[in-house]
Amino acid sequence: MLVLTRQKGQKIVIDNHITLTVISVQGDKVRIGIQAPPEVRVDREEISQLRRDEAEIAPQTTNATPAALV
Repeated sequence: MLVLTRQKGQKIVIDNHITLTVISVQGDKVRIGIQAPPEVRVDREEISQLRRDEAEIAPQTTNATPAALV
């Protein structure tokens, strides 16, 4: 993992098309602005994990018609 130190207003550029900007720092909270192309999904970690969990559950559900209705 690359660890960088930035101050308010400073930026980090990833692969020449994603830019992270430190918007503010208040106590233990950091606000980060993210500029990325629309095809790049940007999520908080907990949202990303929720999507992965839902994707694992989805294939287990079935659209099969109950035998009693066939």
